[in-house]
Amino acid sequence: MSPLRQPSTTRTATARPSTGHARRTRPPAVDTACGEAVDLARAAAEDEARPSPVGEHLGAQAEGDRVVTHYFAALDPAYRGWRWAVTVTRASRAKNVTVSECVLLPGEDALLAPPWVPWLERLRPGDLGPGDLLPTAPDDARLAPGYTQADEAIDRAAPWEPGLGRVRVLSQEGRDEAATRWYEGIAGPRAPIAVSAPAQCSTCGFYVPLAGELRLVFGVCANEYAPDDGRVVSADHGCGAHSEAVSVPAASEQATPLIDEMGYDIVPADTDDDPETVAERELGHS
Repeated sequence: MSPLRQPSTTRTATARPSTGHARRTRPPAVDTACGEAVDLARAAAEDEARPSPVGEHLGAQAEGDRVVTHYFAALDPAYRGWRWAVTVTRASRAKNVTVSECVLLPGEDALLAPPWVPWLERLRPGDLGPGDLLPTAPDDARLAPGYTQADEAIDRAAPWEPGLGRVRVLSQEGRDEAATRWYEGIAGPRAPIAVSAPAQCSTCGFYVPLAGELRLVFGVCANEYAPDDGRVVSADHGCGAHSEAVSVPAASEQATPLIDEMGYDIVPADTDDDPETVAERELGHS
């Protein structure tokens, strides 16, 4: 009979892994003793929330074998939508239930702070004020060691320019980023004031070209009456304060203003004058 029973035994053995797998994926059931420990969980929540009261019991959830979390409404006005979560547990074959953890958790309608953003990503141009320090990362791609960026094409008459005496200088990437930012910003050719300008900055007498590789594209405005005075502008930028925009006539060539002496002013009559004064005025006009 044993050879006939062997296939049945084999089929039973092969079916066990499927049964065990289904048992592992099934959520744990709420332990009876832990699920009934509502008063114990409430006491733990009230001890943490003191002096604020604890609201109604919102339910319980099994976290594992003999581990249950009870939820209570938080009545503190500052934590509207939050809830107290008290986790209770008991040892195997033990009847005594103990508190494992008590925390305040946000609910679906809780008011939460926005996601934290590193300060370097929050920083914007103009945020740096007097006394503020802005550290630069050692591996900042915009900078490179001073000597490695020295180029034979750079004028050796200014030894500080290739980086001598400075720990770091602008890297090629840093120069490209700055050039793109300046050219596409308010100092570039597409700014509204540049579109309506009579001529470009490259032909202005107040335009001071930069040194180095940026000389061909950028300079500094030196006109105190221009809106970009003391700022970097592109060579094809412009404004109405161009040195050759208009020709102001000399003082001797200015026209003498004309005065119209044929006009007259209408003066309202004074009703307080006495009859004799009025009569004399009328005789004078006649």
